[in-house]
Amino acid sequence: MISKVVGRFNEAVADIHDGATVMIGGFTGIDRPFNLIRALRDGGARNLTIISNGPGAGAKTAARLWGIKDYDDANILVENKQVRKFIVTFTTPGTAAEKAILSGEIEVEFVPQGTLAERIRAGGFGIGGFFVKTGTGTVIADGKESRIIEGEEYILEKPLKADFALVRAFKADTMGNLIYKGNIRDFNAVMPPAARVAIAEVEDVVETGQLDAETIVTPGLFIDRIVENPGGRL
Repeated sequence: MISKVVGRFNEAVADIHDGATVMIGGFTGIDRPFNLIRALRDGGARNLTIISNGPGAGAKTAARLWGIKDYDDANILVENKQVRKFIVTFTTPGTAAEKAILSGEIEVEFVPQGTLAERIRAGGFGIGGFFVKTGTGTVIADGKESRIIEGEEYILEKPLKADFALVRAFKADTMGNLIYKGNIRDFNAVMPPAARVAIAEVEDVVETGQLDAETIVTPGLFIDRIVENPGGRL
């Protein structure tokens, strides 16, 4: 049986190329794929478009607020001049990402959080677009098709897809079936189907057949590579 386990983080992201669109899972705190992000930085791919809930709070904030010392997020990609554009819901004040956006160094598209999740889901499951009320009458609606449905205005949102998705899960089997713990599921679970190549950082890898099928959230069909990180407790 084919195993999707890769021994090193750098090896797992080695084919992420200049100009790629990369989804990065997580909301905040411990649910980000720290080691895959570091490996992406070390690989040096440039002009990346990053799709994420947010670029992240930065390592100093993570240590201060959550006591997390082993933390990195997309801010390290900004510091390394690798990001061309963010598609995100928010930025954290004072971070490298926010400073680069405000200075015009990096392009940004802000998307309401629920809409972002749904656009990613649409990208993964062949949905060509959907109408939503969120953002009507604001700059979010600029340039978008609108429609009156049952007397109320809606705007058309289109699906999001990516070349790669970097996600974090609790446990995997060798075929790539993933389970999550608590709110780690968040954006990590919705992104793999929307990416051409999905790479998961997990705490533990077991043999195929050892996971309870009822607990599997992301089927291995959507996962291309797994890297085990035993020290990264979720």
